[in-house]
Amino acid sequence: MGISASAPWLKFYGSVPHHLTYPQKTIYQMVKAAADQYPDYTAYEFMNKKTTYRRFLANIEDVARAFVAMGIRKGDRVTICMPNCPQALCSFYALNRIGAVSNMIHPLSAAGEIKFYLNFSHSRCILTLDQFYEKIAPVMKELDDPGTKLLLAKIEDELMPHLAVGYALTAARKYPKPPKDGDYIWWKEFLRVGRARNLPLPKDDGKAADGASILYSGGTTGTTKGILLSNANFNALGLQTIAASGFAPISGMKMLSVMPVFHGFGLGIGIHTALIGGACCILVPRFNVKTYADLLIKKKPNIIPGVPTLFEALLRAQKLEHADLSCLKGVFSGGDSMSIELKKKVDDFLKAHNADVQVRQGYGLTECVTASCLTPKDYNRTGSIGVPFPDTYYKIVRVGTTEEVEPGVEGEICISGPSVMIEYVDNPEETANTLRRHPDGRVWMHSGDLGKMDEDGFVYFSQRIKRMIITSGYNVYPGQLENIIDGHEKVLLSCVIGVKDPYKMQKVKAFVVLRPGNEPSEAVKQELLAYCRQHIAKYAMPYDIEFRTELPKTLVGKVAYRVLEEEEAERQADPEPQQP
Repeated sequence: MGISASAPWLKFYGSVPHHLTYPQKTIYQMVKAAADQYPDYTAYEFMNKKTTYRRFLANIEDVARAFVAMGIRKGDRVTICMPNCPQALCSFYALNRIGAVSNMIHPLSAAGEIKFYLNFSHSRCILTLDQFYEKIAPVMKELDDPGTKLLLAKIEDELMPHLAVGYALTAARKYPKPPKDGDYIWWKEFLRVGRARNLPLPKDDGKAADGASILYSGGTTGTTKGILLSNANFNALGLQTIAASGFAPISGMKMLSVMPVFHGFGLGIGIHTALIGGACCILVPRFNVKTYADLLIKKKPNIIPGVPTLFEALLRAQKLEHADLSCLKGVFSGGDSMSIELKKKVDDFLKAHNADVQVRQGYGLTECVTASCLTPKDYNRTGSIGVPFPDTYYKIVRVGTTEEVEPGVEGEICISGPSVMIEYVDNPEETANTLRRHPDGRVWMHSGDLGKMDEDGFVYFSQRIKRMIITSGYNVYPGQLENIIDGHEKVLLSCVIGVKDPYKMQKVKAFVVLRPGNEPSEAVKQELLAYCRQHIAKYAMPYDIEFRTELPKTLVGKVAYRVLEEEEAERQADPEPQQP
């Protein structure tokens, strides 16, 4: 019997229940149940404007009626191309209320990507902000379905009157206004038509197993895939996260919802988990260190989910120097692996600011909405990403097989549980490769990630199977080298890539951002290389270290190592001419 079947991690659950009950409801029905229980609690706060659960539910009904008046029906797909703002939340649940499927994409996607997402999902409509009109309007004329509608919302429509005027006079003036005769519908007009026609809403008979939303894989490992997630997937994630937090119930608590709504982490935990638990989402439409620090000080949130780069930014926020963070009950890091050193720095930072919590690492993939594994509340094993959620099972298999390996042996991480996706949209071959029935009878999701599990069921992530450097026949895993380099006292962040080499196939190069107060110099470079020689095998040693003031990030805040790889490839293809 493999370690996965015996679930040894349950011994470390403390007060967390081993099994949960999952209501057979849609995501809308779960939020409605929270609204019925906590009608006067604040559901979300946006730029200091608070909306109660009662009002939120009424807004969802208005938006659902407007979509029906527009002609959106059960099974139709509608793209939401928005930052974290009320119109995005209302639309996400309103579409679910009428049995339609939301297609969540990043508003900063390039025009060609937006065209791909709209065609791929066969969307009947796209909701976006007026400031993105100039980018998206030309795309609408090139779509496979010329009848796809463009719905434009304004940030100022959701602000208190005095702030709306200020916003219109400042931020909104940076963007050209859509032409008056453009082929689009304003959000306010969309709602007015819905109220005027007052069409009956369809019967609320959605099933838990129905598809609720399409999210996209991060694209860091190759071709982008649409991931169809069910109502049950989102609800299981929310219930499991609340239970695994170790401080349930979360009703009345405040979640700083900074992770974006088009990302599994932002949507699944920052929004849906908070809302089904009766908590308040403090919506942050755009992250920057200053506003984030202000919100931490002024709003005193209880729960902050974020990616490692967000926590790394907090360490640099001067405003937080004397901040009291005793309000924090849960600090969760996911979306990318957090180095041992960064975790230590964040934990020290929290302790120094009166927070009696550690940063708790989670792990997951969009294929199971987001997290499915979490560091226990009051316990940590160095380098571990925690233990599986209730009703979720992990196993490590030999790469390319379904054969479970012994504890401590590295292999592919596989996950089985109620948050695992329905499928990759229109891609049965990839779906079959990823969701496989093992000899134990369970369907397991093959993550494409390398990791191991110890005898107690604690999971350790190495990195993507495909993110590997082969140099002189040796396998080098960049994540391991980054952990070592990040351990140096002068280093804030690093990224390691493979560079083509005629002799070694690939050689190792490191990009480094230094901690504040340290200036790049040849002496610092030599100091870091000497440090690397102490800790890194000769074959894996970086041949060069390049200093940067910041590293490129993907749309969801991960370090975009592929951008660095492409820059290096271009540099090799077109080297600078040698000075005479």
